[in-house]
Amino acid sequence: SLGAHAAVVVPPTWILRVRRPQNPLKSSKKKKRTSFKRKSSKKGAEEGRWKPFVIKPMPAPLMKPLLVFVNPKSGGNQGAKIIQSFMWYLNPRQVFDLSQGGPKEALELYRKVHNLRILACGGDGTVGWILSILDQLRLNPPPPVAILPLGTGNDLARTLNWGGGYTDEPLSKILSHVEDGNIVQLDRWNLRVEPNADANPEEKDEVATSSDKLPLDVFNNYFSLGFDARVTLEFHESREANPEKFNSRFRNKMFYAGTAFSDFLTGSSKDLAKHVKLVCDGTDLTSKIQDLKPQCLVFLNIPRYCAGTMPWGNPGEHHDFEPQRHDDGCIEVIGFTMTSLAALQVGGHGERLCQCRQVVLTTSKAIPMQVDGEPCKLAPSCIHISLRNQANMVQKTKRRNSMPLLNDQQPVPERLRIRVSRISMRDYEALHYDKEKLKEASVPLGIIVVPGDSDLELCRTQIEKLQEEGDGAKPKMLSSQKLSPKWCFLDSTTADRFYRIDRAQEHLNYVTEISQDELYVLDPELVITQTVGTSPAMPDLVDSSATPTGHHFAFPSSSSSPPSSPAPSTEPEQCQEVLTHKDDLIEAAKSGNFSKFQELHRAGRDLMVRDSSGQTVLHHAVKSGSKDIVKYIIDNAPSEILDATEEENGETSLHQAAALRQRTICHYIVEAGASLMKTDLQGDTPKHRAEKANDPDLAAYLENRQHYQMIQR
Repeated sequence: SLGAHAAVVVPPTWILRVRRPQNPLKSSKKKKRTSFKRKSSKKGAEEGRWKPFVIKPMPAPLMKPLLVFVNPKSGGNQGAKIIQSFMWYLNPRQVFDLSQGGPKEALELYRKVHNLRILACGGDGTVGWILSILDQLRLNPPPPVAILPLGTGNDLARTLNWGGGYTDEPLSKILSHVEDGNIVQLDRWNLRVEPNADANPEEKDEVATSSDKLPLDVFNNYFSLGFDARVTLEFHESREANPEKFNSRFRNKMFYAGTAFSDFLTGSSKDLAKHVKLVCDGTDLTSKIQDLKPQCLVFLNIPRYCAGTMPWGNPGEHHDFEPQRHDDGCIEVIGFTMTSLAALQVGGHGERLCQCRQVVLTTSKAIPMQVDGEPCKLAPSCIHISLRNQANMVQKTKRRNSMPLLNDQQPVPERLRIRVSRISMRDYEALHYDKEKLKEASVPLGIIVVPGDSDLELCRTQIEKLQEEGDGAKPKMLSSQKLSPKWCFLDSTTADRFYRIDRAQEHLNYVTEISQDELYVLDPELVITQTVGTSPAMPDLVDSSATPTGHHFAFPSSSSSPPSSPAPSTEPEQCQEVLTHKDDLIEAAKSGNFSKFQELHRAGRDLMVRDSSGQTVLHHAVKSGSKDIVKYIIDNAPSEILDATEEENGETSLHQAAALRQRTICHYIVEAGASLMKTDLQGDTPKHRAEKANDPDLAAYLENRQHYQMIQR
């Protein structure tokens, strides 16, 4: 039957083994079995083209055979971990590792397969690579491409509803989404470069170090020049010169931030308007560029840019512009000043210049540029942008088109009263394969009331309102600790385990699909305070009793009951041993003893441990001023530790580092991704703490750093 995903599995009967050609001058005494493994050959081009199997498809109109291409280097080597899983779900002959020769050979093998679909597992660059090979092969019709986002930007994946990154969604569900997804078109744009013979560069050295062509001659996402391209270019050049210094994502982020900060201070992109001439659909916009004085120009094909921001925004009542689409044959031209770049982080947009079908861009000096993230410094040139073609893509859609049904196949009521509970990251990682234990470990948060056909975006709004109401005189939240900004929904019903739902895909999920009698959210910063004698991972707080009325999602008003009394410990010696181990790691952080700290962690100590006041080992390492321990914790502990707060003053480790004027440690923590907007119990951000410590330079750095958090690979 080929299993649950029979429609996308390539049947074994389609695959015919091909024997390796034998040299007639050589006789073989033994008949050897033909190997299916690809082996490198140095015996000539003819033998090098030999393939161990061929595809002979049979007519099957209901099938949608799938080719899976996996980039094992994308997203922190996530790709290498999922190749084997796909081979288990599918026929191994339809799963290909892109590091073993690229996609061309596989696409040639399957070019005659009807209704073929492709799943690209990697970043946006991987998708662009596959689309370019499809152009070369001229398959008719070109197979549609779905995306499993393994990169870090994933703007094209976000646009097509595949989300901003892969977490732990079961691959079987992803295969179902690929099979059911809608086919949409994606505009692709040509870039034709001609040298600008009229340019008079001020410095000959500048031309000597620049290129006369772009790294790619086609783009799917965006083409840009100026500030963002300069930062990306300097990163690539430094990594090529010293690859050993760029062996971790943390170091890469630090370099990006440092380069961006340096570019901001020196203003190296501020004169961009003086050296650019822009003509869109025959209209000269050069004077508009000179008035705006942008430090970055972006030619955008899709709504998303720079890891999820929306620089075109929603024109709304501005009748001069239309909402952006990826299939309308138009490109959006946007200018960015430093102010508008910073505003992107909070939902702002750039300066909308025009929507057009053709662009002629002329530069009079060498300027950094990037094409879908590939940078270069282009010599003075005339660049022509025009529509190339439209690629077929698979867009992830909601699984149901009508009113959702409950498990008993009865229509949902007009309104739902749903209890919300949250789960800590520690419990999730330990128990997410055991649904019942994970439910027991959850912390009640409150009750929301939503329409019966609500998706998760609406539920998120109601949960955030629930928190705001919890700040009033009569709190409606059952837990006093507020949700962190990084919380996400958990699907507790559609698979044999819990799994996370990406923020960018919340509008695709109905609340009735992902929960039965309770809605669960994952809060990576939830602090569980255990009392001796309580059940594992359960906090000592007031619970609510609720009885369903009529259907799974209806809950009456909850009534509070007092917490159970703690039972005496039956194993005091064991508890004392755990406390001693906990104190060892904290003491090593306090004293700044790096070798001892490293030794204890390698022996199994938990880096997320806290002392009696809620301080983490990172808090203590900051106080001791040990840069080595701080870097070690950042590289090895879960990212939640960065924004963890202690109980007395609500301070993060960044608050304390700023108050102690520890500039290098602040830099480490900020570039690792710590929040710059988090406030302590006094309402102070880390910048405010630096100001109170009389360190204006550090305060200025913390204030400006938020402008550049968007520039992350």
